[in-house]
Amino acid sequence: MESADLCMETLLSASRLDRMRQELFHRERGNAMATDHTPVHLDGVSHRCIETNGLRIHMAEQGTGPLLLLCHGFPELWYSWRKQIPVLAEAGYHVVALDMRGYGQTDQPAEQGAYTLLHLVGDLVGVLEALGESQATLIGHDWGSNVCWQAALMRPDLFPVLVTMSSPYIPRRSLQGAKGTLRPTQGWQQRFKGQFFYQLYFQESGVAEVALERDVATTMRQFLCGASGDASASERWHPVLSEQTDDPLAHVGLPASLPPWLTEVDLAYYSQEFSRTGFTGGLNWYRNTDRNWELLAAYINARITQPTLFLCGGRDPVFELVGPDTWIEQMRLWVPAIQTKILPDCGHWIQQERAEEVNAALLTFLQEQTIARGVNAERQE
Repeated sequence: MESADLCMETLLSASRLDRMRQELFHRERGNAMATDHTPVHLDGVSHRCIETNGLRIHMAEQGTGPLLLLCHGFPELWYSWRKQIPVLAEAGYHVVALDMRGYGQTDQPAEQGAYTLLHLVGDLVGVLEALGESQATLIGHDWGSNVCWQAALMRPDLFPVLVTMSSPYIPRRSLQGAKGTLRPTQGWQQRFKGQFFYQLYFQESGVAEVALERDVATTMRQFLCGASGDASASERWHPVLSEQTDDPLAHVGLPASLPPWLTEVDLAYYSQEFSRTGFTGGLNWYRNTDRNWELLAAYINARITQPTLFLCGGRDPVFELVGPDTWIEQMRLWVPAIQTKILPDCGHWIQQERAEEVNAALLTFLQEQTIARGVNAERQE
């Protein structure tokens, strides 16, 4: 498509300085960084870039019908939804999977403060406007779920239905007393004193980049395999370690072979993209944790009232500190219209690991919402 080619040319031109900065970063560390983007091909999926909310956003899309916006997490890309896009499109939906702010072919603002939840929600609103749509169903995973939770909270008029995976809704709590003044990172420092907690490790600019970008292919293999339900005890990634470390993946083993849901082609695409862009964009989401806490003070104890489906894996290491059943029970207080499903023996990358089960749950839930809207429309008539 001519427009897509023009978009890519403009994208490459606009990001040249940022690429030069990234290449310099890697050269200083002796890491040969790939600079060429080789697009991956999926039958029926088209790609384009749109200008909105002050940046250029890349999207993969397929199908026509009601709009579904798919939002990935860390460290992922639009490609994380490769097993959902064609299925949802065939079912009669316009499926749009984004490279989120700071990832892949989407712009990566240099300013760390440009990655707050308000910016990220603004991106979704901007995509909706650019597509000329009045509403969309949000589907998110990991950090993408956090963005979807907040978008549903802030703009229920635009996002009437919600699906989240692997990251529960945690509302900002009291503004009074110690809880009202203790920043999240301060709370983590108290709780994990003397231990390693990956989100604390991610806070300091440039530190995690050195470890993660030393060998991107190995980093992606360790992340994707180590946090999956297929990881053995010796290969498993853990969010908290008993001792501090300069390498957040040092304890994660490398499997002899990839799990059945992940191919060498998949791994190569992830590795290619993060070798090209680095990890700073995604890490900057973590580095705005305290700022998000400040900005969301107006939403203390806020409920999300939209119909919601929450999916998670029973072996997701993110839930090692607090089990999924406990989180789900707490979420029912804040998301009264929630449906939940835990997939046993599944890890963190739920939509990739258990694509058939996730797709079936998505289609059933979306069909229920279509029927419910039809019934409500008839009642109003």
